[in-house]
Amino acid sequence: MNICPSTLNCPVEATIALIGGKYKAVILWHLIENKKRFSELKRLIPKVTEKMLAQQLRDLEKDGLIIRTVYPVVPPKVEYSLSDFGRSIVPVLDSMCNWGLEYLNKNYSMDS
Repeated sequence: MNICPSTLNCPVEATIALIGGKYKAVILWHLIENKKRFSELKRLIPKVTEKMLAQQLRDLEKDGLIIRTVYPVVPPKVEYSLSDFGRSIVPVLDSMCNWGLEYLNKNYSMDS
């Protein structure tokens, strides 16, 4: 992990340090059900640039949240999946999703 516990003031900072990148939580969300290739993630997150997606994936791998599997075939095949540590964040992502749905329904409902 890249996090130095002595520099954190609270546990929320540790969580944000791991999943606080612009697309990190979204990438993790898309990996909950099954592994994905780079192009699949790019298609699922259309606003992300290839450079940003590659960087966020590298960070998540370096922090142990995802596993990058390279298959020795031509052309190269690379898949990303949640690690066991990454799976431990799923309840947090579920809570974020539920909170976001409540927020959207309250603030952007068709009745407004």
